Amino acid sequence: MNLSLYLLTVLIWGTTWIALKLQLGGVAIPVSIVYRFGLASLVLFVMLLLSRRLQVMNRRGHLICLAQGLCLFCINFMCFLSASQWIPSGLVAVVFSTATLWNALNARVFFGQKVARNVLMGGALGLCGLGLLFWPELVGHTASPQTLLGLALALLGTLCFSAGNMLSSLQQKAGLKPLTTNAWGMAYGAAMLSMYCLVKGIPFDIEWNTRYIGSLLYLVIPGSVIGFTAYLTLVGRMGPERAAYCTVLFPVVALNVSAFAEGYQWTTPALAGLVLVMLGNVLVFRKPKARVAVVGGKLA
Repeated sequence: MNLSLYLLTVLIWGTTWIALKLQLGGVAIPVSIVYRFGLASLVLFVMLLLSRRLQVMNRRGHLICLAQGLCLFCINFMCFLSASQWIPSGLVAVVFSTATLWNALNARVFFGQKVARNVLMGGALGLCGLGLLFWPELVGHTASPQTLLGLALALLGTLCFSAGNMLSSLQQKAGLKPLTTNAWGMAYGAAMLSMYCLVKGIPFDIEWNTRYIGSLLYLVIPGSVIGFTAYLTLVGRMGPERAAYCTVLFPVVALNVSAFAEGYQWTTPALAGLVLVMLGNVLVFRKPKARVAVVGGKLA
C-alpha cells in the first residue's frame, strides 16, 4: 500500500508542472491558488459528508489545521512561484528537495525521532543527483541580488512545506485522518490567501477556456485532492523524512515528461544525476539491520 501511494504521489506531482505552466496568463497567481485549494476543499468536504467520514475536531485540531493551511496551502506556494521569477526552476527544485533533510531534522527536534543515517545519506545523494540533472541551468544563471531573494524565498517555501508535514504528522498522531485535516487546511489556506488578494486589490478574474479550466481541474483533483492526501498519508505511515524523498523524484518525472512533450535531451551528467537520485532512493528506503543482543555469551 505504501509503495502504491508513494508512486502515485511522485507521478501526480511530477506532472503538475504542466498544469501550472498552463495556468500562467491573465489570472493572477495568488487567485489561481485560491481557486485550486478552494475547489479542492469543497470536493473533499462533499466526499466526506456523503460518506459520513468527516471527523469532528476540537479547537486544538482547528488551530493546527489553520497553521497547516498557512504553511502548506498558502505561503509555500506563493514562495515557490515568486522564487521562479528570479531563479531557474531547476534551482527551485534542488532547494525544494532539501525537504528530506529538513523533515528528518524537524522530526528529531519536535518529535524526538532518531535521524536514520541511511535517510541522511540518501537525501544527500539525491541532492547531488539533482545538481547534476540541472547543472547546465545552474551554471548558466548569473548571480545577482534577485538570485539571493529567489533562493531565500525557495528556502522559506521549503521550510513551510516541512512545517506543514510536521503539523500533519501531529494531527495523525491524534487520530485525525489527512482527508479531514486537508479539507479544513485547504479551506483555511484559500481563505487567508483570498484576504491577501482583497487587501492587495488583486482582481478575481478567470479565463473561461479549455486550457485554464482543464489545468485547474487537474490541479484540483489529482494534484490536490489525491496528491496531498496520498503524500500526507505517507508522512503518517513512513515518517516525514522518508515520505519527503518524493520531492527529489518529482523533477526526475518532470524531465522525463519534458523529454516526451518538449524534446528535452538527456546528457551524460544528467544521466549520472539520475543514477545518484535512484541510489539515494534505495538508501532512504533500506530497512536498518536488526541488532542482535548477546546475553551471557548467547544470542538473545
